[in-house]
Amino acid sequence: MTTATAKITPNIIADHGLTGEEYQLVLEIMGREPTITELGIFSVMWSEHCSYKSSRVHLKKLPTKAPWVIQGPGENAGVIDIGDGQAAIFKMESHNHPSFIEPYQGAATGVGGIMRDVFTMGARPIANVNALRFGEPDDPKTRHLIAGVVAGIGGYGNCMGVPTVAGEVNFHASYNGNILVNAMTVGLAPADKIFYSAAAGVGNPVIYVGAKTGRDGIHGATMASAEFTEDSEEKRPTVQVGDPFTEKLLLEACLELMATDAIVAIQDMGAAGLTSSSVEMSSKGGLGIELDLDKVPVRETHMTAYEIMLSESQERMLMILKPEAMDKARAIFEKWELDFAEIGRLTDTGHLVLKKNGKVEADMPVAPLVEKSPVYQRPYVPTKPQEDIDPASVPAPSDLLAALRTLVGSADLSSRRWVWEQYDHLIMGNTMQRPGGDAAVVRLPDANGKALAITSDCTPRYCFADPKRGGAQAVAETWRNLTAVGATPLAITDNMNFGNPQRPEIMGQFVGCIEGMAEACRALDYPVISGNVSLYNETNGKGILPTPVIGGVGVIADAAKSALIAFRQPGEVILLVGETTGHVGQSIYLRELHGREEGAPPPIDLAAEKRNGDFIRTQILAGNVTACHDCSDGGLLVAIAEMAMAGDLGATLRAPEKLSMPAHAFWFGEDQARYVATVTMGDADRFLNEAKKAGVPVTVLGETGSASLTLVDNGTISVADLKGAHEAFFPDLMSAGS
Repeated sequence: MTTATAKITPNIIADHGLTGEEYQLVLEIMGREPTITELGIFSVMWSEHCSYKSSRVHLKKLPTKAPWVIQGPGENAGVIDIGDGQAAIFKMESHNHPSFIEPYQGAATGVGGIMRDVFTMGARPIANVNALRFGEPDDPKTRHLIAGVVAGIGGYGNCMGVPTVAGEVNFHASYNGNILVNAMTVGLAPADKIFYSAAAGVGNPVIYVGAKTGRDGIHGATMASAEFTEDSEEKRPTVQVGDPFTEKLLLEACLELMATDAIVAIQDMGAAGLTSSSVEMSSKGGLGIELDLDKVPVRETHMTAYEIMLSESQERMLMILKPEAMDKARAIFEKWELDFAEIGRLTDTGHLVLKKNGKVEADMPVAPLVEKSPVYQRPYVPTKPQEDIDPASVPAPSDLLAALRTLVGSADLSSRRWVWEQYDHLIMGNTMQRPGGDAAVVRLPDANGKALAITSDCTPRYCFADPKRGGAQAVAETWRNLTAVGATPLAITDNMNFGNPQRPEIMGQFVGCIEGMAEACRALDYPVISGNVSLYNETNGKGILPTPVIGGVGVIADAAKSALIAFRQPGEVILLVGETTGHVGQSIYLRELHGREEGAPPPIDLAAEKRNGDFIRTQILAGNVTACHDCSDGGLLVAIAEMAMAGDLGATLRAPEKLSMPAHAFWFGEDQARYVATVTMGDADRFLNEAKKAGVPVTVLGETGSASLTLVDNGTISVADLKGAHEAFFPDLMSAGS
């Protein structure tokens, strides 16, 4: 049903994801019944994916400003000033539903789409990051989904020549029917040459560039705004098909044109395709836009206006150019063998007018289409935080080091080498810290040794048990990850993955996480500059764990001073920075050793986070720290084991005398605001004295050395044995049944 004269019925309205009340608003705006093309445009522009109608009122609570923020939320990506005339441009977006339906193309086009968001702003992408959540490892679909998603991410990023440098992979039964694929790109641009999307200049030409338009991806935004049912796999036609080689040409052509003064405005054709790009550009500029759809390059015959406007075919851009620059721009795109078509012009009517075969297929007022988009104050029920668990009530393992071996080989703590070795993480030659550490470190060209540190993180089980505390912890952990390599954290992007917002308990999770995130961002001076909301991540009424993924970016003035997690040499002192109370609620230890996923997550002391982090960063940059690692999942002993495995070097460890908690709570509790650092014997006293002056608690744990990890009075395990368990999970999982 895609003709301009189609009769609008209640079923057609429902198929387009609009409620009866929303359709009445359409009638008020239009003053008449819409054409089917106009209905399709309202449908995608008012979808949850494009309009944020359930989340907008709460997103306003997030701090978005700082002296170094050039552009906050509201553009294709966020922009921060990183000094020396340079800007970092970054954003994270989801491609969850498409990746479950068709994992390779879903993940690949997620990577392609986020890279376009960044280079649309004038930046050359320098790094990709991803955050992946899959169902239980033994779920029948998990191996298929992992294989497709990882291949799709690697295939697209590798072909584009952009390194994938960091990320996370986790497993939980809540994702069995709805995986999460969140992709982040960081780019670099001159701080005084950022490109925006607001159209300007009545009469200026509207230019379509890039790949041709096909029927793939139609209703992709609408599909991403609904929960899954048993027939969701029949939605493969709504998944876009990517071509990274075309995108590479598009990137180079756009950057070449951006070096001139030809561009007035530019917008990626992402979700909702030509519809969202044309509407958003004209809306931001307060202008009308008229398009002749017969001039749109298409790769399929007999495409209707409806199909052309709603297609989400990849590798396309919409530009407003200065008329006198048309020939120059056309020559650039033809050189790169890309389509370049003048498909319309800007007007002073304030309307979106679409013509096809000489007939008007749509004539819609742009301002109310955007400004009267529904905004819902969804009812919500705050999540009642779970109760604290007394660590003394949790049984001790018969062997602490055997428990450690179990933990480092578990699904959530095992090595991700099998994953990241499929990504080119070294291309461009600027990756100084590759995947596997706290944060990636990417050297900036022509910047006298300066580098960006990049990470992503979230602990969904914390968010489920206490959304506010979990939201704050997600922000704080990325801040710690950046700090642990010596970077000054500057800003975040977020990807808010939740279930059905029409369920008050789900909306309560969302609101709680936002409140916790906002509190942490303010305390850490760490604003949100971009992001994405992905709701309706449910299957047959069963939602995912609340998963507010945080992507963090920081800067290091001298990358040579950045810290690694690997133990460097024997005879160095191992220090714990931060206070330990032995918090075991929601810990990996409690889940993996005792089968219990319960209790309150660890408390978040944001003042301690700031104080401890600022101290350890100062010590790293002063050259006083030889290795550093933050403590998070698995607790203190897992962090030390990861340092030992990374350096192929063991250690001898002693618990403090007169321990006020059970030993397993000390070693495996997940207290926050903590770092493990190593220093030379000669620097230890100075480190301890400076920590005391700064009011930062530090505990001496032992020293590095030998080929084993030894717990005094609790036995020894070889680093090689730990490493074997740590490295086995993914190869064993992915080869099962082959």
